Amino acid sequence: MSPIPIALQLYSVRDEAARDLDGVLRAVAAMGYTGVEFAGYYGHDARRIRAMLDQYGLQVAGAHVGLDTLLGDELERSVEFHQILGNRYLIVPGLAEARRNSRAAWLQTASLMNDIAERLAPHGMQTGYHNHAVEFVPLDGELPWDTFFGATRQDVIMQFDVGNALHGGGQAAPYLRRYPGRAITVHVKEYAADNDRALIGEGDVDWAEIFGLCETIGNTAWYIVEQESYAYPPLECVDRCLQNLRAMGK
Repeated sequence: MSPIPIALQLYSVRDEAARDLDGVLRAVAAMGYTGVEFAGYYGHDARRIRAMLDQYGLQVAGAHVGLDTLLGDELERSVEFHQILGNRYLIVPGLAEARRNSRAAWLQTASLMNDIAERLAPHGMQTGYHNHAVEFVPLDGELPWDTFFGATRQDVIMQFDVGNALHGGGQAAPYLRRYPGRAITVHVKEYAADNDRALIGEGDVDWAEIFGLCETIGNTAWYIVEQESYAYPPLECVDRCLQNLRAMGK
């Protein structure tokens, strides 16, 4: 199996990207990242961003997009934008309260995501959902993560954020086993009970177990670094994260 490439979620360096996206992409490529995942476009259109990516040899590992951009006529505009960008993975990073405040709401959202997945499939694209902590707090007798992924199509991506889940008491490994083949992109984020600024490899996560599952049953195409707390300047943090992953053999 070829090594799984490593991308950076640009939310990690959002202030820097807002000031100088071109400079950030240049720096990220120089660090050795293979790709980036977007969470906003900092006032640039798709063609301009694509030119920057091509200049620095970066691929697109996905984008965090609002659910509303995947509904109705907005979906067609989103498809066009992401085709230009070269992005296949349109990941919803959170939901309005009304779409997740009961088991019934989660099931309705799952049905909606199934419809979106069906509409994206002819374009070679997939949608998916990214967790925070709330998905691992029981609701109406079940964990929302299980409610949602138990009711969605196999091609709805389970973008598991390891650190976020641990904040809610959710371990990654059981879910990677429970939903094999669905962790197409995985957010590699550290969690440490005694250090909220820990970088990848410096906390409590059993990365060897998680990487082993991603590389066997997960069908994982991208590891995506996301760092949201900073012991050093943000660009230095994400550089250190990548070097720590390299030290683990990634």
